[in-house]
Amino acid sequence: MAHMSHGAHAQPLTRGQRWSTFRQSPFWPATVLVLILAAAAGLFAGSYTYSMADPTPHSIPTAVVGSYEEARGQAFLGGLEKALNASVKVRPYGGEAEAREAMQDQEVFAIFELRDDGRTAVLDLSSASGASVAQVLADTAPAVGKKTGVEVTVRDINPLQEGDPRGLAIFYISLAAVIIGFVGAIQLSVHARSLTPFERILFTIAYALLGGFAIAATVDWLLGALDLPFVESWLILALTMFASGMVFTMFNTLFGRWAMLPTWGLMVLLGNPSSGGAVSWPLLPSPLGAIGQWLPPGASVNAQHTAVYFQGHQHAFPFLVLGGWALLSCAVFWIWRHRHPGGRDKKPPEHAPEAAAS
Repeated sequence: MAHMSHGAHAQPLTRGQRWSTFRQSPFWPATVLVLILAAAAGLFAGSYTYSMADPTPHSIPTAVVGSYEEARGQAFLGGLEKALNASVKVRPYGGEAEAREAMQDQEVFAIFELRDDGRTAVLDLSSASGASVAQVLADTAPAVGKKTGVEVTVRDINPLQEGDPRGLAIFYISLAAVIIGFVGAIQLSVHARSLTPFERILFTIAYALLGGFAIAATVDWLLGALDLPFVESWLILALTMFASGMVFTMFNTLFGRWAMLPTWGLMVLLGNPSSGGAVSWPLLPSPLGAIGQWLPPGASVNAQHTAVYFQGHQHAFPFLVLGGWALLSCAVFWIWRHRHPGGRDKKPPEHAPEAAAS
């Protein structure tokens, strides 16, 4: 009998049983995470390399004033477009003042003033509009001028701040707000799991306000890298952090423990490379430049960029994008809050009657 029992126990598990055992073990989620992390690493490197490694001009809005209709001026503009292998969107303006106003409104990235029937040209750049675009034009325009017989003078009429010579500081502070925004929501979900939905939103607002203040104070007051319009920059950063945090909370409500996947994909893989912060949108692959303006990282960069370098010319659009994502995320979370893994049990604690009786 003992022999038969030993033989029964020694029977090998079937393939289905082995699979079921594996699925119930900690090795299953660990294996899934290994595969997800490997894919995420490749996608992360690929998305940033695709958008930033070799920026190529696609469409650069440019103002022209003066003798641009003369043959030499037309030859120069045509040569510039050929050299850039891009569509230089030429927009004629009645005078330099009108063209400069368009530059302040960020409708154009440069101004070509063609003089002396097209024999000379002044290229007014705005590094603050996009350092990468300004560099491309500054390198290309004089070379094209030599080939077409136009003497080109280059000026930077709206330079970057001294503490931000490459124009990347705004991208970095926006990136910090985005990442700390959703990391904060992750930490709330882990370490403050029992918060009610209303409390969770309140604490997200709290860390967004404090975090935005800390970023602005560090970059402006402590490091002196940027001279920020402090209150406006602080509130943009706070709104960015809140929107980012609520996006994770929304996905946590919809997808549970896998919420990090869509959050990372939307904010980091797609949103940050397409934000226009590291590479100006006319140099991004065209689909990214269009998509990025509708995502929180791009909206944050746009709002902050205008606040710092184009004061008095702020646009409503990036605030509507950030507010829209925040409102959508809050609405989804609130409507389906019963699905969120957090919250407190509303049932009375066990043994309460006995405790009361005693």
